[in-house]
Amino acid sequence: MPETHPFFLTRYDLSFPTLEKTIDLALGGKIDYADLYFEHQVSESISLEEGIVKRVGKNISQGVGVRAVAQEKTGYAYSDDISTEQLVAAARCARHIASGGGGVAARRLAAAPPRHDLYPVAEAPTDTPLSDKVRLLQRIDEIARGVDPRITQVMASFASEYKVVLIVTSEGVVVGDILPLMRLNVTCIAEAKGERQVGSFGGGGRDAFSSFLSAPEGEKVPRFEQYAREAARQAIVNLSAVEAPAGTMPVVLGPGWPGILLHEAVGHGLEADFNRKGTSAFSGRLGTRVASPLCTVVDDGTLPGRRGSLNVDDEGTPTQRTVLIENGILTGYLQDRLNARLMKMPLTGNGRRESYAHSPMPRMTNTFMLAGESPPADILGSVRYGLYAVAFGGGQVDITSGKFVFSASEAYRIENGKIGAPVRGATLIGNGPDVLTRVSMVGNDLALDSGVGTCGKDGQSVPVGVGLPTIKIDSLTVGGTAQ
Repeated sequence: MPETHPFFLTRYDLSFPTLEKTIDLALGGKIDYADLYFEHQVSESISLEEGIVKRVGKNISQGVGVRAVAQEKTGYAYSDDISTEQLVAAARCARHIASGGGGVAARRLAAAPPRHDLYPVAEAPTDTPLSDKVRLLQRIDEIARGVDPRITQVMASFASEYKVVLIVTSEGVVVGDILPLMRLNVTCIAEAKGERQVGSFGGGGRDAFSSFLSAPEGEKVPRFEQYAREAARQAIVNLSAVEAPAGTMPVVLGPGWPGILLHEAVGHGLEADFNRKGTSAFSGRLGTRVASPLCTVVDDGTLPGRRGSLNVDDEGTPTQRTVLIENGILTGYLQDRLNARLMKMPLTGNGRRESYAHSPMPRMTNTFMLAGESPPADILGSVRYGLYAVAFGGGQVDITSGKFVFSASEAYRIENGKIGAPVRGATLIGNGPDVLTRVSMVGNDLALDSGVGTCGKDGQSVPVGVGLPTIKIDSLTVGGTAQ
């Protein structure tokens, strides 16, 4: 299990008495809750274009954030200098910002290891020699170009980080974690008859560099080779794509990455802060039907090695599996400490922050819909004419209304129950709570994304995972140009 207290206590000359004194100072007799968040992070990135290394970067950062909470008000101060003097200054500043509240006494600190160890990586991905990473990117370039002579450009990149955190709370909790993270991306450009199209794929997670060199269980091709071939395939497919149809029609979403639509259109609306303030389309709807009885949606931060997984969230709460929608009924929200206390609901382990310079808020981890019973072939076979969306690019959603717009990066016509021609320029337009009520079939092929998701909220970005089985939406507006 991760043991991070010695790292911070020895590296920055801290002690438990110093931490207790800082917490006492942040509480100040007028604050309801206070915590400290220490972070030390090493991050690295490298990119290859046209077989040549274009950029290499490495960064080391460290800091501490101090939070004081009084009823609904939060005071937050941080410093990149982890010293007793800066801890005292930050504690006073946070307390002054939040000033008020009923006041509580801090409990004596006690170290508590995480309940689970989801990413026991022996070697940090940032410690793998740079030469190994360059060779991997060069091999990806060769494989992608070998897929088809129409692949004219290949861009590959590798990013990794190794983060050590320590969280100290006024409730007496002292808990830490060691978080590896890496991501490999491949983008290919295909050209034919004066036309150019793009294909992209990638993956990663909280694992060692060597995981890219091995094949997933039950498969023979290493992950890095799968990524290269898939990016090239998408680019070639898009060369033959026709204009997307327009109108209201049945839409089938493929498994895996299309779960990003669920994440954006539904997941954000289930975060506690929006619901406490009454600004979500799901506010006040606990216990009511918000989706088809076929739909069960969960957020699970305990999946081993996944990009969105955490041993503890950024407030020191153990992560868990939270059922948000069960058989179409809204059963819960994603909670951090502040909102759980104000809403009088249990913690779910979803308090997350981008770094020590940011205050935590409720965020998703790995969010997906559970598998149903329908074979994917039966789902496609039930559609006379519609759209089959396999992958998505960008999208936008309005939390209050639930309205969303998503662009499909790979999609096909469905004609007489069969997958037809690939299409380009398709956008899906709808309303998150409404679209789930239109789900009439759920596949038995649940898949999680390959590990590329990053979620933005209020200026903060955190790694997340998404997932979906094949599903059929009976009626959805598709924006396109073909009639």
